[in-house]
Amino acid sequence: MKNNDQEIKSFIKEKYGEIARVNSSGCCGAGSSCCNVNPDTAALLIGYSQNELNLIPEGSNMGLGCGNPQAIAGLKEGETVLDLGSGAGFDCFLASKAVGKSGRVIGVDMTREMVEKAIQLAAEMQYNNVEFRLGEIENIPVEDNLVDVIMSNCVINLSPDKPGVFKEAFRVLKKGGRLAISDIVATAALPEDIKNDLALHASCIAGAELIENIESMLQDAGFKEIRITPADQSRELIRDWAPGSNVQDFVVSASIEASKL
Repeated sequence: MKNNDQEIKSFIKEKYGEIARVNSSGCCGAGSSCCNVNPDTAALLIGYSQNELNLIPEGSNMGLGCGNPQAIAGLKEGETVLDLGSGAGFDCFLASKAVGKSGRVIGVDMTREMVEKAIQLAAEMQYNNVEFRLGEIENIPVEDNLVDVIMSNCVINLSPDKPGVFKEAFRVLKKGGRLAISDIVATAALPEDIKNDLALHASCIAGAELIENIESMLQDAGFKEIRITPADQSRELIRDWAPGSNVQDFVVSASIEASKL
């Protein structure tokens, strides 16, 4: 039976709330750590450096990413950065170092427990240029034309309304602003049994959209200079998110870049 949008969102919110409450980790909520390794090792596997891991507060990396949006964001001092689905603040804390005291970082997440954890870490470590807001990425709690860069790491695939997310992203970006997203995308049509599996939704698989559809959504939202770059080597990592289901035949991690001109 096909799940409706609210069922999907409620399931995902509860799953990620549970992860925050028990301070556990898992590939996009799969319930066990990525490739049976700890979050730091998982982060190294998806493109973060040891130096980056040394910069962030302990507890902010929960092993929930599928790439490193910092690597494509090209963050500059003084920029305003928005992280969609910021979790416990991992990418926000890295971004705060890049934009400096004159910059600003805003994290938005729909899971109250994640936002509370991120706020606590920011206060403890005195990240004065970072703030976290409770909200949904389909209705971003940020004013128009504010943001220089939007980052997101393995989150937009979770949304049942991806066109709405990209339209909201376009709204809050300044002219000349850019997207720097790491996400799971589909390279082939997903079988119905995968698409209707709530656990696989929370595991960043069942909600993955075909690359050509994502490109069309971005174009419809107004974006230009769209680049979607799949990382085929990520299939080995993804295989361990749902052992025995062969999901790696259908989805892959990708970098998604676009500009508001």
